[in-house]
Order: sequence, then C-alpha cells, then structure tokens
Amino acid sequence: MLDDRSKKAFKDWLTERDQAWRDGIEVVAMNDSAGFTTATTEELPDAVAVMDPFHAVRLAGEALDECRRRFQQELRGHRGRRGDPLQTARRTLRTGAHLLTERQQQLLDKLFAGDQHVQVEVTWGMHQRLIAACRALNRAAGRRKAEPVIDALTEVSRRRWSNSASSAAPCPSAPRTSWSTSTGPAPATARPKPSTVDLSTFEAWPSALAISPTTPPKHSSRPAD
Repeated sequence: MLDDRSKKAFKDWLTERDQAWRDGIEVVAMNDSAGFTTATTEELPDAVAVMDPFHAVRLAGEALDECRRRFQQELRGHRGRRGDPLQTARRTLRTGAHLLTERQQQLLDKLFAGDQHVQVEVTWGMHQRLIAACRALNRAAGRRKAEPVIDALTEVSRRRWSNSASSAAPCPSAPRTSWSTSTGPAPATARPKPSTVDLSTFEAWPSALAISPTTPPKHSSRPAD
C-alpha cells in the first residue's frame, strides 16, 4: 500500500519495478483517481485499467445522492427538509434491495408510485443492479448482471458526446474500464414507463445516471441476487 495516492508516488513506485515485472501486468484495478489512471497509462501502456466493484458501487451511490438532491431542488425549490419525501428516503435509497425492511419497502413503494420521482427511480435501479452484480456468487454471474448496465451507460455517454455542442472536438481518451460510470444528464427522449424498460433496448433519460430501474417490491421485481 502506498502512503501517497498522488500520480508521482504511484509512477515512482512503478518505475522502481523491473521491466519484466511491468511487462507482465495485464490488469490494474483502481478507484477513480486521475493520478493513478495517468500513471498506469504512462508506465503500463499495455495494461487494462479497471475500476474495482467497491468503488464502482460507491460512485453509483454518490451519483444517486447527487440526482436526489438535484431533483429535490427542482421539485421543491429548496434543499431537503424534514418531511420531504426524497429527504425522508435518502438512507433507504442507498440500502441494498436485499436488505430492505418491510417499512423501507413501503417507503419506496410510495416514493415511486407515480412519475414525479422517475429520474431518481431509474438512478436507484442502476445502483441496485451494480450491487446485485457485485453480490453474484461467481465471476460469470456477476459479469452477466453488470454487462447490461455497462452497455447502457456506455450508450448514454456516446449520445452525450454526439449531442454535445463541443462534439466537433476530439473526444478525450478514457482508460478502458470494466465498470462504466457517468454523472451528467443524458439527452432527453420520450420517457417510457420505468418498470417496462429493457436494458438491451435502453433509451436515454434525463437523469444523473440513466438506466432501467429495478422497481421496489409490490409493483415490480427486485434485482436478482
């Protein structure tokens, strides 16, 4: 473990290893540190940089919080206050579906009963699907659960770039990762009912992390463990 998480510290550590050792590295698992990513690209150009599941789920949870706060502001015109539905559900939204109590399930049923909080619902669904992928009993099962999420988010990212005002400029290269994340709004399209969206035919929604949700118990099914 390195005491310093800077690019220089990691790059120096890599350069201290002999070339044969570096040539044998195929995959580098890391968090979202720009310094680590850059150092890996420069010192291990043939290695694939991946984000480990823990940090992927953490980033998804942070994006869910960001989405919830943004729509709280848009709907209510102020930050979350006691009694506001999104504020009341803030901790429940971050809880894994497999750990929800009956009371929490009822809270999510009520929160997602209509379309008012649909952007939060689809972001919650993405977060839950990543959790389910990480809890898979073996790598193959986890990959099957994660790939539709990655594919959908990759499509969102592609559409955002193609519709961006700066799309004429070259798209910056990003390290190849085994988990894709996106934290900006997706281009708006006609929004289908969340419970009927198929990840394989994903249509981007205006959301912090747009993805087909797994809706709460009672009116739809949870992610499979």
